[in-house]
Amino acid sequence: MMNEEDNNNNDQEINRMRNLNNQDFQFQSQELEEQDDFDLDLSLSIFGRPLSQSPPLPPPPTSPQPLPLSPPPSLPFAETLAMPALYSQTPSQFPFQLSPSHPLYVSPFIAPAPPLHQSSTSTPLMYPPQETTMVPSRPVRSRRNPTQVPREGRSPSVPALFPWATTHRATVHDMNYLQSKQIVSITGEVQCKRCERTYEMEFNLKEKFDEVGLFIWQNKSSMRDRAPGVWLNPVLPTCRFCEQENSAKPIIADKKKAINWLFLLLGQMLGCCTLEQLKYFCKHTRNHRTGAKDRVLYLTYLALCKQLDPNGPFDR
Repeated sequence: MMNEEDNNNNDQEINRMRNLNNQDFQFQSQELEEQDDFDLDLSLSIFGRPLSQSPPLPPPPTSPQPLPLSPPPSLPFAETLAMPALYSQTPSQFPFQLSPSHPLYVSPFIAPAPPLHQSSTSTPLMYPPQETTMVPSRPVRSRRNPTQVPREGRSPSVPALFPWATTHRATVHDMNYLQSKQIVSITGEVQCKRCERTYEMEFNLKEKFDEVGLFIWQNKSSMRDRAPGVWLNPVLPTCRFCEQENSAKPIIADKKKAINWLFLLLGQMLGCCTLEQLKYFCKHTRNHRTGAKDRVLYLTYLALCKQLDPNGPFDR
């Protein structure tokens, strides 16, 4: 009898323990389910899904306003690189969209629209004025033209040493004046280089001037403002006494104001003058006197012919 009672007691104890274990398991399962539900609601609330107790959200707009393609110039470099990738996505590609009433909602960035009446030309940059140090400028000196004003202490007028010369330096009378004064021959002194005899030689004014003028008229275009070789190295007349050809050299005065310019022109012997003598002539006739001898000699020939015939083809 005792054994049966003990067995019954053991069975009841075992059943009671089973019931307790089942109750504990059900309670733990219920707690785990509640914890899982709480975690799920919390995660959904973080990522934008409303809790089961919150009202449903309104549907997203079907046609969102397109964002501008170009980022504003004030964005940093890193954000500028990321903006094109963000603009290229459609609204359905974003993971979540929050309601504007949600506390975690952040308004999207909208670039400012350009003004309606913006000028097509960009406004130039305005730089502040630079501070400049005032440097005293050099005083301006008036430059005297030596071709127009004679040296200080010298008079522009000189005594007329020849009937065909004027009282102005390096100047002769024109053909009309000379013919009116019955001046038909021009004389000058020469010296033979061989026998060294000195004598006076004369040239016919009209014949020799026509010869020089015709030569200039025919060859002026090919000269190119330079005297030809026949002027630079002239052929001298034949000596009257020893009959030596190319030997009668003109005697040129040491004083430049006493040079017989017209005699040298008619005999085409201006090339016997030195460069300084030719520069003297160009100086007092207001001609350019710098350069090589062939250029200054060319100007001397043209200036003398212009004095004799102002209307002739003797312009530069």
